[in-house]
Amino acid sequence: MSRLSLLFLAVVLLGLQGMIGNAHAQQVTTPVPVAVVTTVPEADASKPFGGELSFDTFIKQAGIMAWPLIGLSMIAFFLIVLYTLTVRQGSIVSDAFMNSADALIRKQDYLGLLAVCNRRNECIARITAKTLDFATRNPTASFEEVKEVTEAEGNRQSSLLLSRIAYLGDVGAVAPMLGLLGTTIGMITTFHEMTQKTYGANGQLGLAQGVSEALLCTASGLVIGIPSLIFYSIFRGKTNRLISEMEAATTHLMALLAVQYKRAARAVATRQSGSDTAM
Repeated sequence: MSRLSLLFLAVVLLGLQGMIGNAHAQQVTTPVPVAVVTTVPEADASKPFGGELSFDTFIKQAGIMAWPLIGLSMIAFFLIVLYTLTVRQGSIVSDAFMNSADALIRKQDYLGLLAVCNRRNECIARITAKTLDFATRNPTASFEEVKEVTEAEGNRQSSLLLSRIAYLGDVGAVAPMLGLLGTTIGMITTFHEMTQKTYGANGQLGLAQGVSEALLCTASGLVIGIPSLIFYSIFRGKTNRLISEMEAATTHLMALLAVQYKRAARAVATRQSGSDTAM
């Protein structure tokens, strides 16, 4: 028992002693205070909600908002598992792809690199495929035009990555609001029932029980929302780091491609100067 509980019990006992002394002085019997003290149920503190909180008990106590909260908890669990498996280095940029792309660009084997990109399911592979597809379809395009296509596709892939993990943040924001809505509905129902019934001396007990049951929705919403927001922050930081690595890899590939464009331009200029000299 805590110090606060001992202090409260001492105050109650002193009050009862004073009441009993006054009653004896006035020759009045004291059955009522004893009855009031002994009617405090101790089982409610040790067994909230009438016993163990099982799934059926939760459905009964939470009311109509129990199913949306259960659905959000399942969605949050699924998203956390999905992002744990997909938001990783291998799904954004891999060393194997970068080594293959580096070698093929140096050989100017753009069709071979395009075939490799189509077989890979990585963000950097999709960016490279978009760039090579534009470059091969438009052989007269300048390097600046090819670079603009690369930057646009890189921005699109970054937006897709950030929008995917945003769903977990939405769950973390919606769950507490649903819990608050369930609590509000439960309290409205409790007060409505109290106006329709006569509780007598047990009116406060009935009100406390109804409010405690209604607050179960708020607690459930917070239990879902807080872990969702925590994992959302973790995945957001990891995604931003992977996006930075993707941008660095894209810059590396574009630098190699720029070197090949300059080499091809010098070769064309050399051939043209040779033909002019021969003429």
